[in-house]
Amino acid sequence: MTGPDGPALIVGLGNPGPGYVGNRHNVGAMVLDLLGTRAGGTFKLARRGRAQVIEARLDRRVVLAKPLTYMNVSGGPVAALRQFYKSDLLIVVHDELDLPFGVVRLKQGGGEGGHNGLRSISQSIGTKDYVRVRVGIGRPPGRQDPADFVLRDFSAAERKELDLVIDRAADAAEAVVRDGLTAAQNAFHAS
Repeated sequence: MTGPDGPALIVGLGNPGPGYVGNRHNVGAMVLDLLGTRAGGTFKLARRGRAQVIEARLDRRVVLAKPLTYMNVSGGPVAALRQFYKSDLLIVVHDELDLPFGVVRLKQGGGEGGHNGLRSISQSIGTKDYVRVRVGIGRPPGRQDPADFVLRDFSAAERKELDLVIDRAADAAEAVVRDGLTAAQNAFHAS
């Protein structure tokens, strides 16, 4: 159930717990932490859904959310939050193996590309038609299993650039809310 008066829902994907904090798979949650800081809020347990949320304003009402479940079952909390807040715009921030490290791309709908978090969300909300902020983490070196690669921390070289990447992804999510997807794509895909 969605409505034009509902807030935008921005979700950052990751895995819960201190052992995952610096993992490539958690870059979506890292972006949400920055958005929360920018909004001046503190994440609190949601009234509905297994997630932490901040209710804020970015030219319109927004709910910033980090599911408290593991990545591959994040759809349940996202569906519950979307229904509770009657959100008319869902933006999911996630790691993307198919983009080089540091590249940020925006898209609406499409496949999940083997991303279990996206697959869980699509199944739980009954559609693939939502906005994705794709944060490039690159492909694993050599024959390393992608599942192992995403659960490793960023390399020392990547960590030097990581704050800039997270900042750019947060800017992109804000631009979708403020200016709409097409304008945000024009701004962020040009560079």
